[in-house]
Amino acid sequence: MRLPRRLSYGDRVTLVEHLDELRARLIVSLAAVALAFGFAYGFRGQILDALNEPLEGKIPTTLGVAEPFMTSFTVSLYAALAVAIPVIVYQLWSFLAPAFAEKDQRLVSRLVLFATFLFVGGIMFSYFIVLPAATPFLLGFDSDLYDIQIRARDYYSFVSLTSIAIGFLFELPIIVLGLVRLKVLTAARLRRNRRIGIVLCFAVAVALPGIDPVTTTLQAVPLLVLFEASIWLAGLFERRWAAQEEADAEAAAAEAEAEGLAGSSP
Repeated sequence: MRLPRRLSYGDRVTLVEHLDELRARLIVSLAAVALAFGFAYGFRGQILDALNEPLEGKIPTTLGVAEPFMTSFTVSLYAALAVAIPVIVYQLWSFLAPAFAEKDQRLVSRLVLFATFLFVGGIMFSYFIVLPAATPFLLGFDSDLYDIQIRARDYYSFVSLTSIAIGFLFELPIIVLGLVRLKVLTAARLRRNRRIGIVLCFAVAVALPGIDPVTTTLQAVPLLVLFEASIWLAGLFERRWAAQEEADAEAAAAEAEAEGLAGSSP
């Protein structure tokens, strides 16, 4: 299979060529996931040991004949997707990039790279901060009233959903910058409605996986920090974009004036 051809802005291609490029990029993404899955499955013991650290020595229980295999398979697949995310994002961006002008491509490519780092940062925050605090609290809650057994499938699902949710939560600055770029929001409007934003941050934290107060609080704190950072970034980029648009307008006006003078000259 040939590697997908990188198109440029303004290239004219047929629908079949677009579909061929899409197919090639999907194959590259799936190959990256498959390769990462092979490594993840080979090191599944180390991965499961790392995920079990918040359990403080307790070993999850499986109840079905096929559950050990399916649980290890699912955890390895989640790990493979996490490792392959940069390749998947790059292939997606490479497919969509020709739709953007060259100057916009540079901006969006930086935002895509920033979004990838934010997502990875959210997963790391979940693993090192949220899970070590939330898991002992949940397991210790009313422990004198229950015989608490930890089912592997449920525990790893909780870990995966919490990590992915916090990873997407960390994308808040990118979402806000996108809305500001589309002129749906402005930095001034964000500042005026800061209290509403704070309430929405807490509402989102409550809606995320983990209904206990520890998990909710640990999810709300970075969301509030990211919201404040988004307001600051919105103001910074808004001024930059306004200056760039003004410079582009002046350049276009000068070019039109030069063409007019050239056309009127004998």
